[in-house]
Amino acid sequence: MIDFLQLPESKRYRIVNAGVPTSTSPANPEVDATEIFVEAGLISEPHDGPVVDLRGSMLLPAFTDMHTHLDKGHIWPRSPNPDGTFESALATVQADRTRNWRAEDVRRRMEFSLKCAHSHGTRAIRTHLDSASPQHLISWPVFDEVRSDWSGRIELQAVTILGIEEVDDSDKFTDIANTAAKFGGVLGCVTYPVADLDRRLDIFFSMAAERAMDADLHVDESSDRNVATLGSIAKAIMRVGFEGKTVAGHCCSIALQPDSQVSETLDLVAKAGISVVSLPMCNLYLQNRLNDHTPRWRGVTLIHEMRSRGIKVCFASDNTRDPFYAYGDLDMIEVLRESTRICHLDHCADSWFNSFTTIPSEICGFTGNNLLPGDSADFVICSARNWSELLSRPQMDRVVVRNGRTVNRKLPSYSELDDLMEEE
Repeated sequence: MIDFLQLPESKRYRIVNAGVPTSTSPANPEVDATEIFVEAGLISEPHDGPVVDLRGSMLLPAFTDMHTHLDKGHIWPRSPNPDGTFESALATVQADRTRNWRAEDVRRRMEFSLKCAHSHGTRAIRTHLDSASPQHLISWPVFDEVRSDWSGRIELQAVTILGIEEVDDSDKFTDIANTAAKFGGVLGCVTYPVADLDRRLDIFFSMAAERAMDADLHVDESSDRNVATLGSIAKAIMRVGFEGKTVAGHCCSIALQPDSQVSETLDLVAKAGISVVSLPMCNLYLQNRLNDHTPRWRGVTLIHEMRSRGIKVCFASDNTRDPFYAYGDLDMIEVLRESTRICHLDHCADSWFNSFTTIPSEICGFTGNNLLPGDSADFVICSARNWSELLSRPQMDRVVVRNGRTVNRKLPSYSELDDLMEEE
């Protein structure tokens, strides 16, 4: 914990000399010195309560992590990826799911991940749940129970994930969609080139519209420039007249396509109102990985070109210690730090910081967190006084505040999961 910081026991206090971010550029490292007023767990109007002087330390809104996989998390010790490739990740997860993903296994790994995220300062999470039948009958009820248990600590949403070839007008897919809708979920799938892609996308968006569900898809997560389904998704949205919110995750291969194709696709994405979430750490790990071959690109999507067209772009953790990404801890400050480096978010005229906080909250429909009167007093205080300091160290001495009170930041021990890692 920051050595000089001690929040008062009073439910009413004011923070002075807080460094609230206005830019994410180390070329413009200044932050605004701001007063924050807290009363009864909420950001309040100005008052004369006890003073906490941050001496310029940065105060960040608590984070929203809008693309995770809580059901896959932390299976690496029992199911490591043998070569780090995307194809091996798919096969390894499928085998582990078949062997091990009973309710108690999924629940305990979800809980472990949430303890980490809460300790690091995340207030809202959207997770994708592997929903190919019959796993949806296990994971969705578990998710609902965990969401109830974590109410008031982390706001949770869930999304179906299954291959586009499983999206059809069969009773099986209808049951999957109905299950997700029953638990207030979002409809999702993974898109890649299939012969009847347009027909399946029409079924997908019609199914979501009929159930008043939003959509969140894994899109073109590939190093093959010929994988190009993003434009087809945009056309399907307009063809069906889908009015819900749509998020496209990853969108890797567009970064390798010719400029003319990129422009056409991004114009469609903007017109269809699709938001994009980039997962830089996972895609850096997976994309362009070949034996004895140095990767030639970073695996991330065209975030700058997208934002210049008015497309909403966000960043998130993605996988955590599973075959798709061997590392991670659902720490959004790590995601912010690495995204800034990988995607060149520095030296930009406009700040990217809201792409880790308020923009994903708005897209997902989570409760507001703009540090405005009436918002919950959820924020993270770091000893860093500017962006250069913040992005140069892990900020493990950060102070996490939820509902105006300091959170115990003790991280769970990996040994808590040891018994789950023993193959039967």
